[in-house]
Amino acid sequence: MNISENTPGLGLTELPQPAGQVLVVGDGGLIGSYAARQYAQAGWPVHGISRRTLPDVEWTHHSADLLDTQALTKLISSTEGLKGTTHLVFAAYVEKATDVELIEANDALLISVLNGMRDAGTPLKHVTIYQGGKAYGHHLGFFNTPAKESDPRLIGPHFYATQEDILRERAQQDGFSFTALRPEGVTGYATGNPMNLLLVIGVYAAISKELGLPMRFPGTRAAYEVLYQTTDAELLARATMWAGSAESARNEIFNVNNGDQFRWSQLWPRFAAHFGMEYAPSQQMSLAETMPQLAHVWERLVKRHGLVDTPFEKLVGWGVGDFLFHHEADNITSTVKVRQAGFADVLDTETRLLQLFDRLVENKVLPPFK
Repeated sequence: MNISENTPGLGLTELPQPAGQVLVVGDGGLIGSYAARQYAQAGWPVHGISRRTLPDVEWTHHSADLLDTQALTKLISSTEGLKGTTHLVFAAYVEKATDVELIEANDALLISVLNGMRDAGTPLKHVTIYQGGKAYGHHLGFFNTPAKESDPRLIGPHFYATQEDILRERAQQDGFSFTALRPEGVTGYATGNPMNLLLVIGVYAAISKELGLPMRFPGTRAAYEVLYQTTDAELLARATMWAGSAESARNEIFNVNNGDQFRWSQLWPRFAAHFGMEYAPSQQMSLAETMPQLAHVWERLVKRHGLVDTPFEKLVGWGVGDFLFHHEADNITSTVKVRQAGFADVLDTETRLLQLFDRLVENKVLPPFK
């Protein structure tokens, strides 16, 4: 769902011409699908691997078990476009209940893929991986803002840190470079990917409007007023392309976001106006508890407007909204480092979100609001 045409701020960075072959691991997710599409539209040969089958994509997709290193090695070594991989984009992720389980599962994914590529003899030059605000402790409450890449690690274990350590060690052993990108609140759309702030807001608004209700912020008053920022998925995909080839990005970590900050109290009235809804003061609630009870309302909208029929439980991860709309501390990271290194793309978040909502309506993911 790239919409960069006539979008001020996207395109400020000159991206590399095709010079190798790209493998996107986790191409079915939000970040991975945008990265694969960005590379493919720029003319790079692109392959993607994930567990589920992806129909009608702009790159060559393979369905495989990423934890089966032997099978992965066989797939890579027997497929010309995979055997020649020079650029790996690692966007795979497994959700687990505890930090220890997260580390075990996600480290295993990365190690399996790196081993598979090494054993297949790929000429790997660069790996791009994704981290996020949890590296600074935003999931714990208040943290030092604006957070910088040079900030010390947290004392508690986290898979961002362990994966980074794995990459640093393997980069030295296997002769490739890497870049870790740290986005926040990635916005875009990928089918069957519920970890998506855009759909949290859009589906919540659609159901509210269908019920004749105003647009209310469903979080705390304090969260309504804190500073926040997001990262557009297409901007992040462009940063991924830049990082894969820029000398200044080798073995570095970069915060990546749209370049502005906002308060939900500024955006929520704009959302209401855009959706043709009345605006009302915030009302704290649990989306995860409330919205599943309204699945029948969404199903009614799907039938009436011929929307993409995604099961409601797979459409939106309401816990994402609950976390962000109840987070009562500023969540701001500095992007000075990435701009000094050469990535200059920026976006006005309010304008971009409204663009994305319109595109979701056009693609029949959301119902018409007007």
